[in-house]
Amino acid sequence: MRYLVRMKEEPLIPLGREQLISLAQETRFAPNGIVSRTVFAAPALRVVLFGFAPGQELTEHTSTQHALVQILSGECEFTLAGHAQTLKAGDLLHLPPGLPHAVRATQQFAMLLTLTKPAEISPLPKI
Repeated sequence: MRYLVRMKEEPLIPLGREQLISLAQETRFAPNGIVSRTVFAAPALRVVLFGFAPGQELTEHTSTQHALVQILSGECEFTLAGHAQTLKAGDLLHLPPGLPHAVRATQQFAMLLTLTKPAEISPLPKI
């Protein structure tokens, strides 16, 4: 059985205030599940902390935003446009908008996901 647990609707770090947190202490794991916690949220930026139990996965999907994935602990298999690769603690991965991807925990692992909205390009002025 797979389930996704979203903890705390309020971000761990409030917008407009400095605050230090320990990602290791804030990471949560659930047996046979995935736990996500919003660390920070702003109009064009969102940071989410994930804890995956071994064997858990997010099936192939895409995003409309740029994504930076930082592996904090453990190991996982990340599939990008059908090509699988192993990521481990210390790895950083950029996913451009629209890239099909999936993730599977080969062991318990934690990741930090940073999502940014693509910049809107203003039309050129008419001359």
